[in-house]
Amino acid sequence: MPHQLAQVNIGRLAAPRDSAQMAGFFAALDPVNAVADAAEGFVWRLQTEEGNATGVTGFAWEQLGANEVLINMSVWVSLEALTAFVYGQAHREVLRQRRQWFEAMAEATTCLWWVPDGHRPTVGEAEQRLLHLRAHGPTAEAFGFRRPFEAPDAPGPAAGGEEAPVTRR
Repeated sequence: MPHQLAQVNIGRLAAPRDSAQMAGFFAALDPVNAVADAAEGFVWRLQTEEGNATGVTGFAWEQLGANEVLINMSVWVSLEALTAFVYGQAHREVLRQRRQWFEAMAEATTCLWWVPDGHRPTVGEAEQRLLHLRAHGPTAEAFGFRRPFEAPDAPGPAAGGEEAPVTRR
């Protein structure tokens, strides 16, 4: 069965969402989402009727009495497609400013995993995958950009969830 790559990343806001400090992030959200939606290899992203996922709740255990946690979750045809978007100009500009908008977190905040074509992950599934990554490190069940794993249906010697060669950017 063919597979696609799911990703989730979370961030704990550095200030309340309606603060002046967060205004730049929320102003950039729709334009960056539009770039993602149009990107080669993009399949799906978590969103509400407002067109983004800022109203989706989850990862409550990350809030710890602090500001709210935002969730970004999407599905891509491949690791290469996701990587091209993440390190593309529009998203890279937002990444450069993340420290002013989001608290530094000691544990992994991004998690990747393979899903069967057509599967749309739930927030609960994403929570489980991120907790798995934090508890066990990168495995075929949950991994990150630095230690990716091949899709279960990938051709060649690294097929079946083996660690993939890492391409550094």
